[in-house]
Amino acid sequence: MCGIVGVVSQAPVNQLIYDALLLLQHRGQDAAGIVTQQGNKFFMHKAKGMVRDVFRTRNMRALPGHCGLGQVRYPTAGNADSEEEAQPFYVNAPFGLVLVHNGNLTNAQALKQELFETDHRHINTDSDSEVLLNVLAHELEKVTRGVTLKPADVFAAVRGVHQRVRGSYAVVALIAGHGLLAFRDPFGIRPLCVGHSPAGVMVASESVTLEGNGFELDRDIQPGEALFVDLAGNMHFQPCAEQTGHHPCIFEYVYLARPDSVLDGISVYQARLNLGKTLAKRLVSTVPPNQIDVVIPIPESSRPSAMELAQILGLPYREGFVKNRYVGRTFIMPGQGVRKKSVRQKLNVIASEFKGRNVLLVDDSIVRGTTSKEIVQMARDAGARKVYLASAAPPVRFPNVYGIDMPTPHELVAHDRSVDEIRNIIGCDALIYQDVDAMKQAIGSLNPSLAGFDASCFDGTYVTGDITLETIARMNQGRVQSEEGQEDASRLALPNAQTA
Repeated sequence: MCGIVGVVSQAPVNQLIYDALLLLQHRGQDAAGIVTQQGNKFFMHKAKGMVRDVFRTRNMRALPGHCGLGQVRYPTAGNADSEEEAQPFYVNAPFGLVLVHNGNLTNAQALKQELFETDHRHINTDSDSEVLLNVLAHELEKVTRGVTLKPADVFAAVRGVHQRVRGSYAVVALIAGHGLLAFRDPFGIRPLCVGHSPAGVMVASESVTLEGNGFELDRDIQPGEALFVDLAGNMHFQPCAEQTGHHPCIFEYVYLARPDSVLDGISVYQARLNLGKTLAKRLVSTVPPNQIDVVIPIPESSRPSAMELAQILGLPYREGFVKNRYVGRTFIMPGQGVRKKSVRQKLNVIASEFKGRNVLLVDDSIVRGTTSKEIVQMARDAGARKVYLASAAPPVRFPNVYGIDMPTPHELVAHDRSVDEIRNIIGCDALIYQDVDAMKQAIGSLNPSLAGFDASCFDGTYVTGDITLETIARMNQGRVQSEEGQEDASRLALPNAQTA
């Protein structure tokens, strides 16, 4: 879950890309980077940290040119502490390429070995994005062989990428002296849209990025489709994958995306309202509404669902937590210790809304359970008589391998546990989860043309069809050993995992 943007414009793009990254900051807070192109030369600056900290006036002045791209990083593969793995990535041949990537390659290790042994390309980091860049570079070199680059050559290279790469990937790349390339994986798991203004063309992870910078949203780039924008701003589209199916990541609508974005024809805000409606139906079978005094959301993503639930059940809706906006999203913070400590720094209670009341807390999802446990205890400390907890998403029972940081089963509070066991761990008086099918229907009804969703973290079905128990164990082996020291690989067994 990173945020990416690319621009071809008639005016300098450094400030425009900076502003776009600010609108994508929620998608990654580990590192940020911008590259621009002037003539045939790239100018790049990237570093660990938030956008406002990475780029100073001197950095911005050193980024000339009328086209460029940028990324905010949220690490799921590679070394999160390495500044070298901040994006964009660069390779000098053919032409000169820079690339930013949102997603996660499931066959990155096999590709890395293949690139070294067969393609004679060297990968210098543990990032799957560098692997993807080199696959693109190799395929582009095969189809051009020194001749003048045409859009048809670019699309042929992307076809080669689709044939070799597995997993989720939304990509924006610059080809020195020629233009901007953007494409999505054949399942459209990670989002990517395109828009225009009188000055040029922008592609980005979320529509809010375009609208916030004066661009009109044209449409989403389709699964397996590629877009090439030449330096004059002319757009060329072409499908480049043999088989496609539109299965966007459902967690984008539950939590990841901004509510004011529209992804693949679905309003994120409306999706969360719909989740509140279906959650209300689930709630009444567990906790009678007359036993609830007040509905309180856990900021921020759960607010639309909580408001809709409260309205349907005729319950008072109140804000009970004040959020410190200068603390990062706890979901993407590595390590339980850091995550637990940050909850109290991030949220403070309004005690009057809890004292002597039976409160229903509504969250967008429950992943590791650490945050939920702390928040429930905060409500009790503030004087709540009973604390009920409702999740607008179903139990997260399986690892996500497509770019969200829920990689190992032992980190997931719902893995191999009943709802009552989870309730005991979190410490609430009742725990109500969304139903998987109800979630898919609530969101899918907003765009019936979609083939479905990737909901693998909820239902264990991996839409790319190449994920097995062994794949997951292999992808997570290094992470588990580094975090747990003596982690037994047998703990990675997922008896219910499926492939589509």
